[in-house]
Amino acid sequence: MQMDTPNRAVASGTGRKIERQALRRIGTISLGALGCLTLLMSGCLKIEPSDETPARQKALVTLRAERREMAHKPRRIIFNNDGNDAFVPAGEPHTRENFLSKRTAPLVGSQVDAIFFCTGVFNLYNHHSSETEPFIIKPRMQGNTRLEDWGWELGRHGPDTLATMVDFGHKHKIEVFWSMRMNDTHDSSDPGVLCQWKREHPDCLMGTYKEKFVAGGNRWSALNYAMPEVREKVVRILRDVATRYDVDGLELDFMRSPVYFKPQMLGKPVTQQQCDLMTDMLRRVRAMADETAAKRGRPMLIAIRVPDSVGFASALGLDVVRWLKEDLVDMMAVSCFFQLNPWETSVQLGHQYGVPVYPSLSEPRFTNGQSQRVRKSPECYRGRALDAWQAGADGIYMFNYFDPRSRLWRELGDRDTLQDMDQLYPAGTMATSMIGWLAGGMQWMNRPMPLPEKPLTITPGGKASIEISVAATVNNQSKLTPCVQARLLVDDVASAKDLTVKLNDQALPDSVPAGAWLEYAVDPSAVKQGVNRLELTMPAAGNGTKLLDAVLQIWYKSAAISVADEFSVEYVEKTVK
Repeated sequence: MQMDTPNRAVASGTGRKIERQALRRIGTISLGALGCLTLLMSGCLKIEPSDETPARQKALVTLRAERREMAHKPRRIIFNNDGNDAFVPAGEPHTRENFLSKRTAPLVGSQVDAIFFCTGVFNLYNHHSSETEPFIIKPRMQGNTRLEDWGWELGRHGPDTLATMVDFGHKHKIEVFWSMRMNDTHDSSDPGVLCQWKREHPDCLMGTYKEKFVAGGNRWSALNYAMPEVREKVVRILRDVATRYDVDGLELDFMRSPVYFKPQMLGKPVTQQQCDLMTDMLRRVRAMADETAAKRGRPMLIAIRVPDSVGFASALGLDVVRWLKEDLVDMMAVSCFFQLNPWETSVQLGHQYGVPVYPSLSEPRFTNGQSQRVRKSPECYRGRALDAWQAGADGIYMFNYFDPRSRLWRELGDRDTLQDMDQLYPAGTMATSMIGWLAGGMQWMNRPMPLPEKPLTITPGGKASIEISVAATVNNQSKLTPCVQARLLVDDVASAKDLTVKLNDQALPDSVPAGAWLEYAVDPSAVKQGVNRLELTMPAAGNGTKLLDAVLQIWYKSAAISVADEFSVEYVEKTVK
């Protein structure tokens, strides 16, 4: 496992001054409130002996304990909602009931214990604010359907989207965090979501739309966090929400999008000084959140979503280890559209500092349509969730999955239930294209390349080997009888029919064609929890073939479902309901 050497950030004079001021303001709070005194416990702030009164020290211990307790409450599933609940076909009623019906109300009674709710892109939000601009999108066509976004209208006559979500969540004992995408860059390709603040502060952006960059996804409109105006603006936005709404916490989503400093755009290293600037901003957010919590009398948690490699994160300017050491964050979600390490790496890191960890099960983004459909199936999501639970995760974080009636919301949060449910394990779950946003980013890849992105050509007389990790214990003394199949996606079924296949040194019977796939029956006793190895051999007299994908599927049914049906668009759409 890859454990990278962390950067060593040093608190700036500005950060210490702000934190001292916050401490003075909290001097009269009750023992039950959560104050920014927690910074003292982290060691990132020192005070004079004259300030260390017995009452202050007692309050310090009590207040930090309350925040810790809240951070470690059970969260089986965290649902990240991008806030497009009301971006729907024109003609629907513009009511709070309809708004909640789209993604939220059906979750009552599910395993969703927290909703991380995003209300827009940078500085364009559909919640009330004295700091930001209203997020109003003009109707647009999607094919033959006219779409309109009326979420902003809710705030004209009563609770806005965020207040509505908070009220509903608390009524049904679901936490609600406000999620801020720390560098949303949809405006690089969609001028309709480029806020006025960015237009008026072009020097705070990475460049202009005419410029081309070697990395950073060429997101010219991304904020440049080296600019003090940017960091100050972000803190003000977060403070505005924290002091205006009764949210349970704030999420700082650094995965949307993973670019923060200009050197990255140019393919050059981010400096330690730039890492320190970001860390100092986190200190300010922590102090602000704790001060707000002290005034309202209950904790204000800070969650982050970051890459699952500290080396990759540091190369972006995110000194995650330093943040954990200084107690700047309470919860950590990891990964998004790519995964660099086994989940155990992030779990071990977070737990080392007493921070719960939530692997992010984001949508796969493979260009091969069949590989994409396989990975969007409920069976694959179950396998991914079980893999996270087996790694010691504290819960499951779902991103870009919006059907509130999907059965997955009532399955993925229970490891024991998942064990005896149908599962699917592919040769690689997430695409790697976004890793290229960081020049040299693949150096932190500590997992096998996903097969759809690196197909294997097997020539006559040639061999190939594939690793597939399985989280389930197939022979687990269950009352159910497991069935297992290996399935290979090839470019030409006729040419591949002569392949001989072994799983963990056990020969598999002849294949059965099913569309573009070849199916092989597997003795369940051959499947291991952990890494399984498929070995393929093409006879010298064969024609050769190209292997595009491979999966192992486990199910508990009386008969196998043909892969041609199992992974059809209609099947996937039907089974996620």
